[in-house]
Amino acid sequence: MIKGIIFSLLASFLFGYIYYFSTLLLPLGGEDIFGYRVIFTAPFVISAVFLFKQKYHLIAHFKRIQRQPWFILVFLLNGLMMGFQMWLFLWAPNNGGAISVSLGYLLLPLVMVAAGRIFFKEHISKLKYLAILLATIGVATNIVLTGGLSWESIAVCGYALYFMIRKHFNIADIAGFAIEMSLILPICIFFAAQVNIEQVQQVNPHIIWLLLLLGIFSGVAFIFYIAASNLLPINLLGLLGYIEPILMLGVAFMLGEKISLESYPLFICLISAMLLILVDGIIKIRGKNANKVHL
Repeated sequence: MIKGIIFSLLASFLFGYIYYFSTLLLPLGGEDIFGYRVIFTAPFVISAVFLFKQKYHLIAHFKRIQRQPWFILVFLLNGLMMGFQMWLFLWAPNNGGAISVSLGYLLLPLVMVAAGRIFFKEHISKLKYLAILLATIGVATNIVLTGGLSWESIAVCGYALYFMIRKHFNIADIAGFAIEMSLILPICIFFAAQVNIEQVQQVNPHIIWLLLLLGIFSGVAFIFYIAASNLLPINLLGLLGYIEPILMLGVAFMLGEKISLESYPLFICLISAMLLILVDGIIKIRGKNANKVHL
């Protein structure tokens, strides 16, 4: 358990640091950084399939594609959605959208809880219902005061569709993620090929080493997260996952971005909703531990 928590924390801190790390890669644009990140991260993801003994999932997916050739389009669609989120994650800190994307990542778990209830008839506790209600009030207030959520926040919330598709088609595993990343790899190679690296080096002499570090950080963070997911109960893993958006918000403040006065009610509601989900998760974990002791 302790080892799993350490792995999860390390993964969150690395992902949070990557959010800041993208600011060190200027003058590269978001699509340039995204291209290089996927190129350097893909070997880690493919290695994880074998490291965590997921080869049988990979073979099963290939057999399914062989039986139903159209099924590769599901992986391609998911790969494009995942790629867009990776691009947005790297683009936002350099373009004044760090707070908006952080807000989206605070909202995303609540959107996924609601989607699970609506589309998969999953049970939701009273505390989670209250958390969703608080988030809804916060969003409604934000719409009244500011005219709506930013497109960046809405785009991150739309990422829930990616996870819904994975669950619906039963491809929520490392092997499926490796296929998705492999399918967008040609696009990433194209983006990277457009970069005049020698010209970039005149502005940022250490760019090649920084890009290699980006790939290493991303790959190691991914390995840590997968290791944590194999060692921790899903509830505890979900609770620890809230550390990343909080770190992202901290990075946004470090970069000089500020929350507008009109957005304060939204953030207060979201933080309150997050605390309710944390309490709900802790209650469930304690309940399971108590049952184990009783048995």
